[in-house]
Amino acid sequence: MANRGILAIDQGTTSTRSVVYDAETLLPLAASQKEIRQYFPQDGWVEHDAEEIWRTVAETVQEAMRQSGVEPQKLVGIGITNQRETVVVWERATGRAVHRAIVWQDRRTTGYCQQHASAQPFITAKTGLFLDPYFSATKIRWLLDYVDHVRSAGESGQLAAGTIDTFLLWRLTGGQVHGTDVTNAARTLLFDIHALQWDHDLLRFFGIPAALLPQVRPSVSDFGVTRGLDFLPDGIPIHGIAGDQQAALYGQGCFAAGESKCTYGTGAFYLLHTGQKAVTSHHKLLTTVAAMCDATPKYALEGAVFIAGAAVQWLRDGLHLFRKAAEVEQLAASSREEEPVICVPGFVGLGAPHWEPAARGAILGLTRATTAADLARAVLEGVALQVVDLVEAAVRDWSGTPEAALAPLSVDGGMAKNAWFLQRQADLLGRPVVQAGQIEATAQGAAFLAAVGAGLTDEAALRQHLHVTARFEPKWTPQQRAHKRRIWRRAVDAVLTFARSDSSES
Repeated sequence: MANRGILAIDQGTTSTRSVVYDAETLLPLAASQKEIRQYFPQDGWVEHDAEEIWRTVAETVQEAMRQSGVEPQKLVGIGITNQRETVVVWERATGRAVHRAIVWQDRRTTGYCQQHASAQPFITAKTGLFLDPYFSATKIRWLLDYVDHVRSAGESGQLAAGTIDTFLLWRLTGGQVHGTDVTNAARTLLFDIHALQWDHDLLRFFGIPAALLPQVRPSVSDFGVTRGLDFLPDGIPIHGIAGDQQAALYGQGCFAAGESKCTYGTGAFYLLHTGQKAVTSHHKLLTTVAAMCDATPKYALEGAVFIAGAAVQWLRDGLHLFRKAAEVEQLAASSREEEPVICVPGFVGLGAPHWEPAARGAILGLTRATTAADLARAVLEGVALQVVDLVEAAVRDWSGTPEAALAPLSVDGGMAKNAWFLQRQADLLGRPVVQAGQIEATAQGAAFLAAVGAGLTDEAALRQHLHVTARFEPKWTPQQRAHKRRIWRRAVDAVLTFARSDSSES
């Protein structure tokens, strides 16, 4: 039976996952996962039930603890990681949410963002972000403006607001702690990432009372202890909190400037650690805060590919090319390289460095000889080439050493199980791709932060706990890589031209 343990709570967009790690080896002992319901009240609106989220936390924690064999009293710390930008507002007296959580995917505040587009430079200078419904501030403003009595109650101090980590922390501590960490605060549009504090000018701009907001702390901090729970004993310290992508960056051991990771889920998120320097992007990447173990600032550049694993799902569920997602690897491997088909999987628009929401997917170069295998290969290459665009944009933005452009890319997530895809990613990047030993690096990052907070380890020692499953070295010649990228750029240009011409005609 294991002795001491660390609990990681990973609350995501579609499910909640709890993982128990051995406190000595930092290896996972047991995990439990439950899906959460998605609510779509209107077109473009996405909501979650905060009470359901809390129930799934309680249920998965109990199940993971039971399977792990760790006695609850021997937990030395808890780490929390969460879907970022999603917001909840609740009553301080009862803990009851005044409305469903508004999810990061929600677009109900698009009109507000368009009306205030002229404020973009002011907002970006302070936050590193764009004025977009994606982030938290306009969601909080909507709740204040459109839910009865919320603004008056918020201004009088009766309500609390926060991202999902903040809501869970409040519940875990029995309402004793209203807090968040710097990585989550940095995704709200209300946080000055240079001063590392809530910004009065931004609060005034969005019309949000400061009394609503939590105290911001480093990602490793004393976030309080459990209290009044029926599934964990009182007194277990909560030592670490980070938003999901920053947690994955930390979980892959990317602690220093020049280290980077890509997490392949429904979409793909690429982060390049830039150390203590907040790098302003000239290629429409986001400047964000990386996980901080103390008061020393840490930053990253971030870019998102909207469609990654979802493209494989389309091949499976839309085109019925295979029955299980894992079968795409063998299918793509059987493709003929000379077949010229290429796919731009922009099904819901293109993100950085293009940022064209009107873009849609396209397949070019079809011939009578094109097969299902060629389509599978083209789709996987399309995902990989979008990541190449992000990596190249980040390297151009960052004033690091030239050698950093050739540093390995650490990868995790569902598509990171596909060896053919990772080899092609390395070939297209021209740099090694390293497959993480723990494919679910998000929960591991939360556990690492909690372990540091508990005094069990530090970042130097954590590197010894990183296990690489495989390393993929680029095999293509520079000429092969340049040829494929030229074709890709032409394909993307065609998609952008089509999208923009369609919008101008309308």
